[in-house]
Amino acid sequence: MKRLTALVTLLVVSGCTSLEYYAQAVSGHLEVMWLAVPIEERLHEAGTPVPLREKLERVLAIREFASRELALPDNDSYRRYADLGRPFVVWNVFAAPEFSVTPIQSCFPFAGCVSYRGFYSEEAAQRHAAALAKQGDDVYVGGVSAYSTLGWFADPVLSTFVQYPEPEVARILFHELAHQEVYVKGDTVFNESFAATVEEEGLRRWLEREGTPAQRASYLDSRRKRAGFAALVMKYRVQLDELYGRPLSAEDKREGKRRLFALMDDEYRALKASWGGFTGFDRLLARGANNAFLASIASYTELVPAFRALLAQKQGDLPAFYQVVRELSKLEKPERDKRLADIAASATPS
Repeated sequence: MKRLTALVTLLVVSGCTSLEYYAQAVSGHLEVMWLAVPIEERLHEAGTPVPLREKLERVLAIREFASRELALPDNDSYRRYADLGRPFVVWNVFAAPEFSVTPIQSCFPFAGCVSYRGFYSEEAAQRHAAALAKQGDDVYVGGVSAYSTLGWFADPVLSTFVQYPEPEVARILFHELAHQEVYVKGDTVFNESFAATVEEEGLRRWLEREGTPAQRASYLDSRRKRAGFAALVMKYRVQLDELYGRPLSAEDKREGKRRLFALMDDEYRALKASWGGFTGFDRLLARGANNAFLASIASYTELVPAFRALLAQKQGDLPAFYQVVRELSKLEKPERDKRLADIAASATPS
């Protein structure tokens, strides 16, 4: 009841311009929670399809592994299941100014400021994106299969990701539980990069324990491709940031922007060719790359090298790693960023 009251309070304290957004956020999340039932119940229901039953059984094994082997929160999250009947649970809208790779922030009472705004309706997300684009901003809309309420609620396993291959399901659970372990209001890159590092290490350990040789090989190949794609995006993000900082006319910046994104597209095609024509990232680029797209990728990758180095410093001891990350989370952002930059710079390349 206390948590429900907190959600309702959002509607009371928010201004009129935010009322519609908060209303859809509250009703959308409450619908998800309403649909959630204990996984154990679904396992014993006669009408549960065998493939779903097998998936849910594995989810419980992954969930136990997360707390037992990765020291992630041992609570009621991901012990219930909700069938949403749609491909994504929310759609996130990223936005950035025409000549900036820094995302526009949206600020909320409990989560603080984040680099996106989430909607439980794709139509609503597209409307918001269109309004921002009309103001001249670059926008990017991406479907999201899972999210974390940071421990405020017992987050359920969702139909939007339970049918994914087992390593992908494990990756998602480890990532979202990591947000319950450490979360800094107003620092999306810190939060997502930390969770991405935990998911990566957790999945590596899960596959060592439970994976087949084929799954382990697939994971290594997937990780290589993800790293290559992220490196490509970050390379052009740096170049665009440098371009936007020059004392050029708006038209010259637009021309430079068009040129750099065309080069990125050419380099991506070459990268795909080196992967044998792999098209797994095409969906991300389907609407065209822009500043907002770069910001969406950077949010999940920019600080991963620093967190990897920090985990290595702790010899893979996850509780010790979490403790240091918690200490970093208490610092002011400039000092926190400097510490992480120093850690990344001191790491030995692998």
